[in-house]
Amino acid sequence: MNVEEIIKTNKKMPLAKRTLIHVALVANKINEGVSTVLKPYDISVQQFNVLRILRGQNGKPANLSTINERMVTKMSNTTRLVDKLILKGFVNRTVCEKNRRKVEIVITENGLKILNEIDGILFEAEENMLKNFTKEELHQFNELLDKF
Repeated sequence: MNVEEIIKTNKKMPLAKRTLIHVALVANKINEGVSTVLKPYDISVQQFNVLRILRGQNGKPANLSTINERMVTKMSNTTRLVDKLILKGFVNRTVCEKNRRKVEIVITENGLKILNEIDGILFEAEENMLKNFTKEELHQFNELLDKF
């Protein structure tokens, strides 16, 4: 199905507009696929992103600024995302002993456990989403996206 069929238009679009709409549609489809995998775990894509960032810290605490900088989707509600993850027992937040104004966030064992469960399922979903591409095509696609 092409872009025009998806957005239900028979108008000829300029190539730049068609391309941007196409990229947005593909991004939405990817987000839907990831959301479907995360739904049974009651975790949003953004919460999942926070957990992966914290896992990447290898046990070192991160602050809200660090998390926000590394988010795939930049947003101003990082505090709310962390609060929800605390309620679920996936992260802990403490006040830094050396600097009382600094808040440190670390992933818990439960957070690591849930990420490990999700990793395998998500890997399969990602492979399935990209099954129509060869490795060479994926390399080319990434090179093209790097031009953005």
